[in-house]
Order: sequence, then structure tokens, then C-alpha cells
Amino acid sequence: MCRILISLVAAWLLSVSMVASAQNVSREEIRGLDEQIQDVKQDVIGLTSELNRLEEKLLYPSNTEAAFFVSLPDSNEFSLESVEVKLDNQVVAHHLYTYREIEALQQGGVQRIHTANVQTGAHTLEVSYFGKSKSGKEYRASASYSVDKAVGPKFVEIQIAGTQSAINFKDW
Repeated sequence: MCRILISLVAAWLLSVSMVASAQNVSREEIRGLDEQIQDVKQDVIGLTSELNRLEEKLLYPSNTEAAFFVSLPDSNEFSLESVEVKLDNQVVAHHLYTYREIEALQQGGVQRIHTANVQTGAHTLEVSYFGKSKSGKEYRASASYSVDKAVGPKFVEIQIAGTQSAINFKDW
């Protein structure tokens, strides 16, 4: 992909230098060249997007995919600082939240914290978090959940209740 971009940029630079060296080039020809370059850019962006989708399908086939999401239901008084996720006693995700991420979660957003290929069967999901109330009081909690993975994708929402020091799990 990088080679394609480098080739396109090199071709563009060559054409610009040729245009600059030609003294009888009209403005219309330059505009036409600019339009062609913009079309090539759009094609490259489209190809990159398609490659990313194909890569995700290849890395996470739907029959083995397990995805875990974090949400903050009803927690306007709570600011999430960090979350750690363990799957089968291995840390698979640790996230420190920015102000914008916290704001999005408080407004009902959901964050995909981890996606993995998981074999069918039971797996232990352990989640711990740290956060603060608006008054500055610190909250920490941990919880475990048994993820029963069948053939097909598995989605689990991790609901952090904040000031109630509770973590709830919801299968989708």
C-alpha cells in the first residue's frame, strides 16, 4: 500500500515538474491534472478502507470472534479513570480514559475495549476499574464473568455502575 502511495506521489511530482517546465501549458490543463490527482487520492482512500475491512475479517473470523464493550449507564456523577480486562487470567486490555472518552461514555456511548479470537467453551472474564466521583471520592471494583462462547460471534457489554461500585455484564 505504501509503495502505491509513493508511486502516486512520485508520478504527481514528475507531472508537476513537467508542467512547470512547459511554458505553453494552459490553466485548464493544470485544472484537469489537479482533478485527476484528486480522483487518484479518492481511489487510494477507498482501497485503504476496503483493505482495513478485509484485514479485520481475516484476523477476526466471525465464528471465533469475541468482542468486549465498556459502557457507563446512568453515571453523570462518575468519571471513569481506567479499566483493565483479563480473559482467562491474561491481561488483554488496559485503558486510561481521556476527558473526551469519558464525556462520550457519560452521554451513552459504548467503547469496544477488546476483540479476540476465542475458542468455543467457557472463558473467565475479569474486569476491574478505577474512577472518581465529582466530589473527588475514589471508586474501585472488580468482577468476574463466565463467557460461554459458542460457534459464531460473541459480544459482551461491561456496564460500570460507578458510584455503586458495581460491574454488570450483558450478552448481546
